[in-house]
Amino acid sequence: MMTNPHTYKDAGVDIDAGNSLVQRIKPIVARTSRKEVLGKLGGFNGLFAISPDRYEEPVLVSGTDGVGTKLKLAQQLQRHDTIGIDLVAMCVNDVVVQGAEPLFFLDYFACGHLDVEIAVEIVSGIAAGCEQAGAALIGGETAEMPDMYSNGEYDLAGFCVGAVDRKDLIDGSTIKPGDTIIGIASSGPHSNGYSLIRRVLEVDGHSEINGIPLAELLLKPTKIYVKSILALMQEVPIKSIAHITGGGITENLPRAYANNMHARIDISSWQQGPVFDWLAHTGKITVDEMRRTFNCGVGMIVIVDRTNAANAIKVLEKFGENAWHLGEIMDGASEVKYR
Repeated sequence: MMTNPHTYKDAGVDIDAGNSLVQRIKPIVARTSRKEVLGKLGGFNGLFAISPDRYEEPVLVSGTDGVGTKLKLAQQLQRHDTIGIDLVAMCVNDVVVQGAEPLFFLDYFACGHLDVEIAVEIVSGIAAGCEQAGAALIGGETAEMPDMYSNGEYDLAGFCVGAVDRKDLIDGSTIKPGDTIIGIASSGPHSNGYSLIRRVLEVDGHSEINGIPLAELLLKPTKIYVKSILALMQEVPIKSIAHITGGGITENLPRAYANNMHARIDISSWQQGPVFDWLAHTGKITVDEMRRTFNCGVGMIVIVDRTNAANAIKVLEKFGENAWHLGEIMDGASEVKYR
């Protein structure tokens, strides 16, 4: 029998801390606002009005994802300021693959004990990612669950909605043999393969590459390709796009074209980068395993008609991307062949 009154705070949930967090992040979230956003932060939902004069036949495109075990590394190093960018990137990069402009984003942040300062860092990163993508951060959820997570542990998930006119959908339906495959560089492993990365770190976690601690390089946020892809759409007809996430080029690129074709990738066209070289060498990871686990330096792939390839690369470079001729589409079974 309870002899003293109990409170929610006694059970490990601090309502006042949650309210404090909402007040702290309001000006941060406001930086991501768009004219279509209705209402204000702190309601039961997020409201977004699609402009009636913007689309002839709007198609909504949604994407949801998390950050995986890259979170473990961020928590171990007490670096919480960029992991929110990763969260946004994993969702908006999936949405823009269909040619959709990301419109708004919502996050879910779960923890054992709500540390307001850490939460503000995380939300600041989410807001920064939304700014990079041009999406409004219109809401989210913070869950304090002491019986589910230990102190210092947290998890993140996100959800993005974008829109594109039906006539502008990028779906791969016009791909033909001879089309050009363009690679766009990644910023590192992005947010995939970190269960294996952390295993390799146990073998050698104290290395530096060009004077930069390895762990810091591994926390470099996932690159957001939204603005460069949307700009490319205005200049060149894009036939298909593949976001290179877990599974690497080997598993993700075939999702971008029909079963009666395959991709021929020129492995001499790029260098995967020192972080991937370290992973392969230190972890004794085979070439095939590297290619089907990590992006190996290629974060996004665009397929265009070969007559548009040079201009497409020029446009992407104008918007700050490192882009190059990665390969071609060929007749044959749906797979990736490296040469």
